[in-house]
Amino acid sequence: MNVLKDIQAQKRSSIWKFCYYTSFVLLAVLIVFSFYGLYSNRFYFLKIDNYIFPLVAILHFVFLYVMNFKIREGEYPDPVMRNIEYGMYAVLLIYVFKGLDTLYILMSIDQYQSYLIPETFMPLGLLILTLQLLLIGFTIFSFYQRKTLIGPYEFEQIDQNMNSWQ
Repeated sequence: MNVLKDIQAQKRSSIWKFCYYTSFVLLAVLIVFSFYGLYSNRFYFLKIDNYIFPLVAILHFVFLYVMNFKIREGEYPDPVMRNIEYGMYAVLLIYVFKGLDTLYILMSIDQYQSYLIPETFMPLGLLILTLQLLLIGFTIFSFYQRKTLIGPYEFEQIDQNMNSWQ
């Protein structure tokens, strides 16, 4: 019976590692693409708007690090992790907004004459949109993995069972 539980635990751990490393790669690639302009086929480093995604991604990196640490050490969730996850809910909304924005840009191809839009518009636009949708999916999946591998946030029960005077 314990062998079966060990196999299931290893399977869950390998699924988490895949989600962990894939999320890191997706974030790194999307940070680079956050500076890319689809309409002009150029990178813009002086626009303030292009730095929003990299700043938001910092919280995502912290969340992934904390999750990996808790899973590796076998620790329970704590209030700091809960607060980071609540921040990740806001980050998820930003990811959805960025995905919808990219979809809107891709849908606007008919509004401009074809000679104004570079040839890389649709292929790179679809690639960026696909990466953004994958990031949204992996973010939601990491919330599920937190609940499965680390456990739910039950701080009232933890406080009742903790008696520092004994």
